Amino acid sequence: MQTCPTGFQRDSCSIPNHMVKTAGMASAVSEDRFRAMGSDIHLIVVGGSADLLTLGRDRIGELERRWSRFRPDSEISLLNAVAGEPVVVTPDTYLLVERAVEAWRLTGGGFDPTLLDALRRAGYDRSFEDLVDTGEPALPPRLSVTRPGPTDIVFDAGSIALPTGMGFDPGGIGKGLAADLVSALLIDEGAAGVCVNMGGDLRVRGESPTGAGWTMAVEHPWCAAPIALVGLWDGAVATSSVLRRVWRTGGHARHHLIDPATGEPSTSDLAFASVIAGTAWEAEVLAKAVLLRGADRAFDLLDARTAAVAVSQDGRVIASPGFAAYLGGVPMTQTVAFDPQLRGATHRSAEDTR
Repeated sequence: MQTCPTGFQRDSCSIPNHMVKTAGMASAVSEDRFRAMGSDIHLIVVGGSADLLTLGRDRIGELERRWSRFRPDSEISLLNAVAGEPVVVTPDTYLLVERAVEAWRLTGGGFDPTLLDALRRAGYDRSFEDLVDTGEPALPPRLSVTRPGPTDIVFDAGSIALPTGMGFDPGGIGKGLAADLVSALLIDEGAAGVCVNMGGDLRVRGESPTGAGWTMAVEHPWCAAPIALVGLWDGAVATSSVLRRVWRTGGHARHHLIDPATGEPSTSDLAFASVIAGTAWEAEVLAKAVLLRGADRAFDLLDARTAAVAVSQDGRVIASPGFAAYLGGVPMTQTVAFDPQLRGATHRSAEDTR
């Protein structure tokens, strides 16, 4: 596999600066960076018409308007508001909820899109940028063995009905599925190659800027350098971490990864996991499942089509047997050193929610 070219960008597919819109190339390369879905988005398009970046940006905006739980007029908000009643939804939202139920099965329940109430009770009740610590303690979880689950969602000819009392959260799968949909659209519209990076959930298809495959940096938020560079021709890499979306409630740090077994933020001995899979939605949900399962059982849900790397709370690195195949012969590090400044930045981010 190709090693990372000079000039790679953090949290992105690699793209050398001299390859962007260079005259005389067989395929011109263009890119765009913007905010959407509460994340930094990076689009790279190889070949095709000049308006493909705008098409990709507009498509991401459309999906956010349909899927965001923080927009009162979104289809997801409507489903949650009238739980118990069928709602006619667009094919995008129908697919999102279908894939979420499939993801619950794929992960043995490790990914559960019906934990919205637990997430709100942990303090994540508004967009992350708007979180403020009011000083009130987090509400205790109220999971019940009789509560409805993903298989109780009713699908019927373009409509969806959530069971009464259920709250659906697309946050653990929406960005990955968006990357799959947007990358497919841009290829269909004439791009020779595409990288869609939705806040660390990446999907690549087709020709890369170098023509030798896509190289992606797997980056730990507390490390100054990537912990691995993986090469793909067509596929996805997604990362889950308890170190970035951190806020304070009642003076205590909380994070967004809810353990379905407890309804509380995870206390796993793993703090970071990245998964390689054929689609970004699968990689995204499997990354969460790997992290939740802990070091002893981290990779027991993976099959021959997937691979993963994870980092413990103290910096120990573990990888699934298939992960080395994506490293181009470069040995995998066994431990990582945390950068004090980057680690401090995470703590300051949590402090900023006071």
